[in-house]
Amino acid sequence: MTFPVEIKVNIDGDIADALSALGRTQGPAQKRLIWFAENPQGIADGRLLLDSGVIVRFRSGDTPDELAVKLRPCTKAQLVGRFSNPFDRESFEYKIEEDWSGSRRVLSASATRAHPQGALLNAVTPEADAAAPLDARQLQFLQECAPAVHITRLVALGPIASTKFNNVPLDDLEVDVERWTVADLDFLELSIRVKPKDGEKADEFETRAEHKQKKLESAVRDRGVVISENPENKTRRVLTTLAVSHR
Repeated sequence: MTFPVEIKVNIDGDIADALSALGRTQGPAQKRLIWFAENPQGIADGRLLLDSGVIVRFRSGDTPDELAVKLRPCTKAQLVGRFSNPFDRESFEYKIEEDWSGSRRVLSASATRAHPQGALLNAVTPEADAAAPLDARQLQFLQECAPAVHITRLVALGPIASTKFNNVPLDDLEVDVERWTVADLDFLELSIRVKPKDGEKADEFETRAEHKQKKLESAVRDRGVVISENPENKTRRVLTTLAVSHR
């Protein structure tokens, strides 16, 4: 089975200038706060769930709250049983896709539950157990696909302020532009999603996705915006900073 590809470009430096060059500093924006949950003992020992490829992420703001459990990177062999293929059930979505950033390509799987707006805010307070809102399917996902990772009590790290512009026109592409700010970090991520077409062979899809990746990178550079060469993705950069401040 061929999975969709999310192609990402990260930008550091003067983010205000980058947004201006990209042509999107005004207009409607989606504002949210983001937290990542980690094991407090692991933080004290210098270990993160992220080191095992597990991400637990809370979002709250202008849209319904979301609690997501991700495996990234993962392998197809890990994704067993009902989690070997994507599915969507009411307010629950299980998604498998590839993440591309520069030459880095990894497989990602996520189990996301939507909650009413503001419903998760009690779970991210300092005294709360951030593992409590995980539902049975999310726990099953971890138990079956990452059995070596044991989720007990978790603490939420954050918040990160997110400002997102959806479907920003960039040449003939429609790009999602998201800014994250926390502590001394301030960076921008541009992303597009490429889905397989009916009857498209795997190698044909890969070629088409590579062409889209080149178009996105060229569109950014043509506007004088420098693409970050930092090999770490935004989640690791943020979690590393937050974990240090939590110790």
